[in-house]
Amino acid sequence: MRLPLFIFSCAIVCCSDSTSSNSQSTIARAAVQKGQWQQVWSDEFNYNGLPDSTKWSYDVGGHGWGNNELQFYTQKRLENARVENGNLIIEARKEPWQGKNYTSARIVTKNKGDWQHGKIEVRAKLPKGRGTWPAIWMLASNTPLKWPDDGEIDIMEHVGFDQGVIHGSIHSKKYNWVVGNGKTATIAVPDCSEQFHLYGLEWDKDSLKILMDNKIYLAVANERSGYDAWPYDNRMHLLLNIAVGGNWGGQKGVDDTIWPQKMEIDYVRVWQRK
Repeated sequence: MRLPLFIFSCAIVCCSDSTSSNSQSTIARAAVQKGQWQQVWSDEFNYNGLPDSTKWSYDVGGHGWGNNELQFYTQKRLENARVENGNLIIEARKEPWQGKNYTSARIVTKNKGDWQHGKIEVRAKLPKGRGTWPAIWMLASNTPLKWPDDGEIDIMEHVGFDQGVIHGSIHSKKYNWVVGNGKTATIAVPDCSEQFHLYGLEWDKDSLKILMDNKIYLAVANERSGYDAWPYDNRMHLLLNIAVGGNWGGQKGVDDTIWPQKMEIDYVRVWQRK
């Protein structure tokens, strides 16, 4: 998760009607590609209670997470992360908790799901309102982790003050928002908080592609200039969270009338090439 003060590349793409030729072509593309991949990990959320502890752990704390975020991330607390009715629910709430005024959850697959290259699919419905900052993203599983040197892939970010605009980005030592040349793009998804959409990543040694409903809207090639530009051969893990406020999510303040807010996730699936 990052503050996109500078844009390397930006493409706004409006969602087309499902009967359009563009939509048909993306469905056909997805069908062809499925034959190239085999599923290696998933959570279908067909149970109830806390997230499956064999697949998910928690990042915990309220220190701002490098972005001056306002929430405290809890662990093993149903109010903030639970599975019900076939969906994972990550819920941000306005309530006092260990010196913070908001709680939320940030769940991770580190040491339980770490992959070098592959295809990630997360079908999700997003929260809504000023001050929300949900994300579906990846970090290197290196210990210790050095950011941004070891790489970050933001499959989906959304800030509530800019409703319906989805951001995809990647960060490395050479290309990141801090130095002003981060590689990022956007796509318009007006109903992202009312309907489920598929947020995806296709990732190999040659390129990264970030997708929404199987449409590529950010593609970055490996320029083969070294680790500073391409740390994405590291094994990486998945993170799911809702931040409250922060440098980016709180740019226009936080609406205290909207809470609680939820990100609902139908499934997470990970594929690798056969």
